[in-house]
Amino acid sequence: MSDIQNMTDDQRIEQLAAHYKAILELLGEDPTREGLLKTPVRAAKAMWSLTSGYHCNPEETLRSALFKEEYGTRGQIVVVKDIEFYSFCEHHILPFFGVVHIGYIPNEYVTGLSKLARIVDAFARRLQLQERFTTDICDCLQRTLSAKGVIVMVESRHLCMQMRGVEKQGAVTTTSSYTGVFEDLKRREEFFSMIGRR
Repeated sequence: MSDIQNMTDDQRIEQLAAHYKAILELLGEDPTREGLLKTPVRAAKAMWSLTSGYHCNPEETLRSALFKEEYGTRGQIVVVKDIEFYSFCEHHILPFFGVVHIGYIPNEYVTGLSKLARIVDAFARRLQLQERFTTDICDCLQRTLSAKGVIVMVESRHLCMQMRGVEKQGAVTTTSSYTGVFEDLKRREEFFSMIGRR
């Protein structure tokens, strides 16, 4: 493991490409044919980019744009809805994708709105379970902002259910996680109303 940790990004991509080439061969393909000649490197670079969340610190991202603000003193909610994300299910390494809705009630500090989208990407760009993804975002926001309450809802489609296995095309998985004042059903209902979900 320590050898891997000491590798440069380029060395890791080179190793990933070698493994993708071996996978192509195991599938019965010829990785030297024209259409596949550069596929191992392309796939390695794509996977490196799509799992870049392992190299991000979501809490630092939030802390880089904290602003003292009175908003929230009367219990007002900050909501950002329909944040697109793309991730990989850790069970099959197949994509799942959808939207994240975030609400929080500030306690002295707010964060830049774009930072909420950035932390979604930081957690999405890892091998994930939707349930853990939802909780990771919620817990990170609560820890970093010391908010009066945080609520996160994720709606997504999983290609491991659509392309293989049960092959159910219309299935949408919904998860939520919440802290603080959102333990109160009325506050959760207010959030769901604000994002257009009842």
